[in-house]
Amino acid sequence: GEPLVAVGDMVTYHLLEAGRVPDLALVDEQTKRSAVDESVAAAITGFDRTVEVENPAGSITRALLEAMREGLDSDATTLVDVAGEEDLAALPVVLMVSEAASVVYGQPDEGMVLVTPESGVRERVRSILERMDGDSAAVFDVIGRSG
Repeated sequence: GEPLVAVGDMVTYHLLEAGRVPDLALVDEQTKRSAVDESVAAAITGFDRTVEVENPAGSITRALLEAMREGLDSDATTLVDVAGEEDLAALPVVLMVSEAASVVYGQPDEGMVLVTPESGVRERVRSILERMDGDSAAVFDVIGRSG
């Protein structure tokens, strides 16, 4: 579906190798807590624009959310290069995209997971985000509750 969102270096790499540039991709140059191979990092190209943000491990910062929102609102393909960790980005992005979208993230040692953000999935994601430590109101403020 459109847009196509990729969360993770290996997911982004494999989509690019298959000939599809994601509309929004989030990478941190890590896979399974280790640096990705240089050939993987070098192959993550072809985006119209790149945005760099800081997002510590285990968190979802306002900067990350705003970079994702800007990427989704743009007609340009966007690579968000995260200093820190992008793993949790799959949660809020499910609420940011339309039901026609596809969100793909990596499941270590398993492969890629495709999520279509229908209402049941969105409700589960909202519940998870509300229970996480931190300021969930700020998260919903940036992403909007209408998703």
